[in-house]
Amino acid sequence: MLEKRVELEGMTVMEIEKCRNDIKKLRDEIASRNNSNFLDDNKKLSPCRAIPSYPKYHLSKETMEALRLPTFDAWQWEPNEMLGCLEHMYHDLGLVRDFNINPITLKRWLLCIHDNYRNNPYHNFRHCFCVTQMMYSMICLCSLQEKFTQMDILALMTAAVCHDLDHPGFNNMYQINARTEMALRYNDISPLENHHCAVAFQIFSRPDCNIFINFDPEAFKQIRQETITLILATDMARHSEILKTFKQKVDNFEYTNKEHVACLKMVLIKCCDISNEVRPMEVAEPWVDCLLEEYFMQSDREKAEGLPVAPFMDREKVTKSTAQIGFIKFVLLPMFETVMKLFPQIEEVMVKPLRESRDRYEELKQIDDAVNEVQKKKSENLTMDGEK
Repeated sequence: MLEKRVELEGMTVMEIEKCRNDIKKLRDEIASRNNSNFLDDNKKLSPCRAIPSYPKYHLSKETMEALRLPTFDAWQWEPNEMLGCLEHMYHDLGLVRDFNINPITLKRWLLCIHDNYRNNPYHNFRHCFCVTQMMYSMICLCSLQEKFTQMDILALMTAAVCHDLDHPGFNNMYQINARTEMALRYNDISPLENHHCAVAFQIFSRPDCNIFINFDPEAFKQIRQETITLILATDMARHSEILKTFKQKVDNFEYTNKEHVACLKMVLIKCCDISNEVRPMEVAEPWVDCLLEEYFMQSDREKAEGLPVAPFMDREKVTKSTAQIGFIKFVLLPMFETVMKLFPQIEEVMVKPLRESRDRYEELKQIDDAVNEVQKKKSENLTMDGEK
């Protein structure tokens, strides 16, 4: 009897111990979930490739010079080469030196950034690179390092790199109308842009990817706030509000006025975000096809789900020429021409190409209209012949 009792109690002790271990595992799992991302489980917060051990990049002199120009053709470069170019920009602007950024941490961060852009037709890593390269070229062209602090330059570059992280390929209107988890989380207020910020700072929360790791708490608070402000400014729903504010300041602009500088920085990242038509036609035009492909994917889903469809995204209503003419005339030109008041040097290399692009698309529209008119008449004649 004693032996049996000892055996039973021993089993009970073992079961209790097993329960305790199970509870501890469960607690650890819950704690790790609470401490990790509230975002999707598929976030790649660690680079999935080995980090190169060399401390720096090797770019040719021609490439380094080309990177400083708005004419740079990103279609000619592979992702690893674009990562090397981004790395070069941070070194060339003195950001690695001035903010004591570990070069290997910079590499790891950029790899992690690459892995957290989705393979959308338009909002992908190549778009991220183009926006950042345009920001770099504007910093060089407009001599912004003579006017801004290095913290301003770091915020502009970092916001450009992070501005569309984990973009799902469906815009804010879709998120809001479809009542997605993202729209619910951010109360319909710039859901995508808030999400991009959240993913960016989740990546920075990893010490091995945190290029700000050597910042004191106050400096980190500043760079975080500035980066968030700039990414949120890329929501096109705020376009009119931001441009109107800038127009009120531009004629009496003062670099010593923090509000003026903050507004200019928002306009600069907006310019870079939608700057494709500034580039040569052979570089810009493929981006229109990519954007329309993404728009059509969204409008097809909206029709299938019974949601409102914006006319400019509907494959049955929009053409390449009609899409671009209005955008260039009413969004791009007014903004770039306002910036030109502060920086006259952008007229030749940015504003002039925009005007040429507008004229080219207007000519294309005339050709399209003429072709459509001919086809319409042919159709009418066939109908009349059939009735006879």
